[in-house]
Amino acid sequence: MKSLFLGIVLIIIIGLGGLVYRNAIEYRGQSVACPRDIQVCPDSTSVSRTGPSCTFPACPPPNVLLPDVGIAFALPEGFVPATLPDAASVAAYERPIVSSTNVASIIIRSYAIEASSTAFATIQQTAIGGASGMPVPPASFTSSSLGTHRFTIVPIERFEGVVDTAYYLPRATDVLRFDAIDRDVLDWTDPRLDTSTLPARMALEKLLTTL
Repeated sequence: MKSLFLGIVLIIIIGLGGLVYRNAIEYRGQSVACPRDIQVCPDSTSVSRTGPSCTFPACPPPNVLLPDVGIAFALPEGFVPATLPDAASVAAYERPIVSSTNVASIIIRSYAIEASSTAFATIQQTAIGGASGMPVPPASFTSSSLGTHRFTIVPIERFEGVVDTAYYLPRATDVLRFDAIDRDVLDWTDPRLDTSTLPARMALEKLLTTL
């Protein structure tokens, strides 16, 4: 009786094995039909689902993803990753300026909003003048919409050829700060200088429209 039971089990196992083998032979080489939807990248190009799991591949450069702060953007042409300057920085990029040994820089920082604080208070606490070491007065703050976001713009530094302008993006639990740092600005003392036309600042505004 025991031998009969084992024989039946063996037959069932062989049958199942044959069925699996047959399916593997019949369906081998057939491609998976993925959904035809697309994912639009920050630079307006798109990628389609691919592979056996039908997932979206990473957007190719110049698209950048910073998962730690939950943002993605298109990096302006010529900028490359640079060393992070401080603990608050989450990304830094630089681009050599033509006919100069200096560079134009973009730095991204993240500041948590304390439980008893607000986004605006966080901006005030972190908007420290580079030359003076003093908080930048709120009267100097302006705002502008770029892409789908509205930013608070703060002039951080304008001293000895360096012009640093910060764009703050308030969010639910933190504030992102994007700095455009132009160096070797010859007419930095000219009150008529339009800092929005400087290379780093123009590049940063282009980046922010893809955020």
